[in-house]
Amino acid sequence: MVTTSDFRTGLIVKIDGELFSIVEFQHVKMARGAAFTRTKMKSLQTGRVLERTFRGSDKLEDVRVERRTMQYLYRDGDNLVCMDNETYEQLSIDSNLMTPGSDFLKEGEKVSILMNGETPVAAEMPFFVVLEIIKTDPGLKGDTVSGATKPATVETGGKVQVPLFIEEGDFIKIDTRSSTYLERVNK
Repeated sequence: MVTTSDFRTGLIVKIDGELFSIVEFQHVKMARGAAFTRTKMKSLQTGRVLERTFRGSDKLEDVRVERRTMQYLYRDGDNLVCMDNETYEQLSIDSNLMTPGSDFLKEGEKVSILMNGETPVAAEMPFFVVLEIIKTDPGLKGDTVSGATKPATVETGGKVQVPLFIEEGDFIKIDTRSSTYLERVNK
């Protein structure tokens, strides 16, 4: 059990049978009255954000999780098949456990899997990936409108908005958290 004085960013707690990771918290002490803690928590299963206030005497169940680095092998329906790099065991993970940006997950990519015992509770993509553009409209010569973008499809099938000068065959760096183009990369 943990109290509000034990809160820290990234702490995983169980509330009403659902696992939440603390994203933000703030201890508040009023001139009169008891102290309390405002928190913003993200569900590991659904990704929804919950804002809740706890009194200093409230106790929550903490959950011990282990982070394992695994290699993504392939998609099997709604599941992602990953391999443990140490034991070479394969693990099938529900794609709903993956953080946003799984459209940019390439075979062979390393992912972090949060395990509660032997049960996967969440999977995290790398923050940045480099992928090849396989389909996009050609940019028009002389079209130099500042900040203009066009849709592009990358090798994993994910879609991203890119600047007009990006062409098919170019490699780009993508921020998987926001699904945005960052820069062109020379390969």
